[in-house]
Amino acid sequence: MAQLITSAANPVVKRVRLLADRRHRRQESAFVVQGIQPVWQAVEAGADVEVLIVAPDLLRHAGAVDMVARREAAGVRVARLSAELFGRIADRDAPSGLAAIVRSGPLALADLQAGAGAVFAALHEVANPGNLGTIVRTASAAGASGIILIGPSADPFDPAAVKASMGALFTVPVVPAASAAEFLDWAAARDLTTVATSGRASVSCWDADLRPPLALLLGSEGTGLPADLLAAADLTVAIPMTGTAESLNLAVAAGILLFEVRRRTGLPA
Repeated sequence: MAQLITSAANPVVKRVRLLADRRHRRQESAFVVQGIQPVWQAVEAGADVEVLIVAPDLLRHAGAVDMVARREAAGVRVARLSAELFGRIADRDAPSGLAAIVRSGPLALADLQAGAGAVFAALHEVANPGNLGTIVRTASAAGASGIILIGPSADPFDPAAVKASMGALFTVPVVPAASAAEFLDWAAARDLTTVATSGRASVSCWDADLRPPLALLLGSEGTGLPADLLAAADLTVAIPMTGTAESLNLAVAAGILLFEVRRRTGLPA
């Protein structure tokens, strides 16, 4: 029987806590994933799993227990924690008993594939990691080709983003663009139509030409897209609204637009 870790001074436990800090995640090129579905998706996607973290007294899902055993037999390190200690590092109530530390290799804008049916969500200075994670999850469901983070943005490996993505972070590439100019040059070189969103646009997203390949440009939660980026886009569209709300949550807006594109074109094969 493998040794059960009960001390918070254990190196694995200390590493989990250190990786809660963005600076440390960046230095170590690693982040923490918690929950059966997200960890399973990391494994299925071939992510570089540094260690699987298991609380045997909490992990009751037979399939997950079997998956851990198979990965351990294949040489992946497994750390077994007491239920009490796992609960102290968990990011949720009633934890499932499964987590992982995953190494994150850097992706660049040039790495994104932009074929004829490509659809991207390009987010300008998105600040809320929960919104970002939700958009990653939605992009996966809509068959998007990737997400581009323009300028200073929330960390896609922030615990809140990882949790909200529900494992989709391992199937949808998320890459940075240092500036709007870098993004626009990249899009132009690949003949992508850039579609900016604005509540003041005269064209409705229901009526606009949204044929791929394209990139849907959405602004930050507080300020939206800056004027220069709106002016540089090929097309500016609005999501029709009624009622008293002045704007939509960023993740909701991204979901509406991504699925409007797919409603017209169908999901990619």
